[in-house]
Amino acid sequence: MSTHAKRERLLLADLLEAAGPEALTLCDGWKTRDLAAHVVVRERRADAAGGLLVSALKARLERVQAEFAAKPYEELIQLIRTGPPRFSPMALKQIDEAANTVEFFVHAEDVRRAQPDWSRRELNPVFADVLWSNVEKTARLVGRRSPVGLVLRRPDGRTAVAHKGTPVVTVTGEPAELLLFAYGRQSAADVQVEGDQAAVERVRKAELGM
Repeated sequence: MSTHAKRERLLLADLLEAAGPEALTLCDGWKTRDLAAHVVVRERRADAAGGLLVSALKARLERVQAEFAAKPYEELIQLIRTGPPRFSPMALKQIDEAANTVEFFVHAEDVRRAQPDWSRRELNPVFADVLWSNVEKTARLVGRRSPVGLVLRRPDGRTAVAHKGTPVVTVTGEPAELLLFAYGRQSAADVQVEGDQAAVERVRKAELGM
């Protein structure tokens, strides 16, 4: 049975392939080639991927990622499609689902929404709830750098507090859009942002996300 992570992996690979190696993405300074290299290094080079979390390892990560970015683009796409090697923890279904579902969804939107003719993807309710669950679980983490109080709200009224404080800014939207907003893609997310105008501007420019 296909998992959410497997589906999002293949969709990301298709979008990267269709866009080509030099297309823009929503990731600052990264073209599609750089994003593809990041995805491959993250799940195939644990010795370097630690630089995503530990600043002392960042230089090594950048060096290894540059090496992968220099590989043929078609090879990177194929490595994404085939996934991690069998001995990798990410080859386990449960870990793959937990670690990669949101990662691949966000990066697929990084590719999709950076293109001039992009269209919004329709999500089924089950997957929307999966994304909302992630918003609930990670809200405090991704919202920790918000300069004001930040509440994420679904149209049905369910909320997640991303940052306590005043004044409060409330962001309303579908789960996928709230996820993108909270992961630092504020300008690309289709949401309503309510609150004091100055506070809203500060949230829109804040470094949200992991």
